[in-house]
Amino acid sequence: MNDLEILQRMILAPWIYKGTALIGVARRVGGNQFRHNMATMAILIDYHYTDPILLKASVIHDLFEDTSYVTHEEIRDLDTDGPNVIDLVLEVTRPKEILKSTYLEKILKAGTWNAKILKCADRISNLTDLHYGIFTEDDMNGYLDETEKFLLPMAEEVNDNMLTELRDLLTRRRDLLQRLNVDTR
Repeated sequence: MNDLEILQRMILAPWIYKGTALIGVARRVGGNQFRHNMATMAILIDYHYTDPILLKASVIHDLFEDTSYVTHEEIRDLDTDGPNVIDLVLEVTRPKEILKSTYLEKILKAGTWNAKILKCADRISNLTDLHYGIFTEDDMNGYLDETEKFLLPMAEEVNDNMLTELRDLLTRRRDLLQRLNVDTR
């Protein structure tokens, strides 16, 4: 089957419906977390990922970080992929008590293939929303440094095209900061 045939047979509606719980979660750049999750899924499709578990997880990947009223059991019971989707979502969900750098290093060193792909797509979406004026220079530089340290090696491992896009986004954001005479480390 080609990508289109795989996508035509995939049932995403229940997953998208669960993802709508994120509509009420505002993003600092405007919009909401639901749109970000849908953008993450679109990035995966753009890179020809058609694995149902990966796409379903992308639609709800921030659900447990940003809401508290959708249960693991609800997700697990959505369809036969539910147990695998919940495992992937939990793998990319950062517990609040763990430093972000520790969490990203764990995924880099011991994460599953799908977790690394999902994190790369998530970071591409987040970098496209990383705008000067909304984020402080320190926040932007920290996020770019984190991307360089953890996400570039992930992308290098899983997808050369994602690596190219992440590098391009890094370069563009650092160039912007440099033009604004901001420290880019």
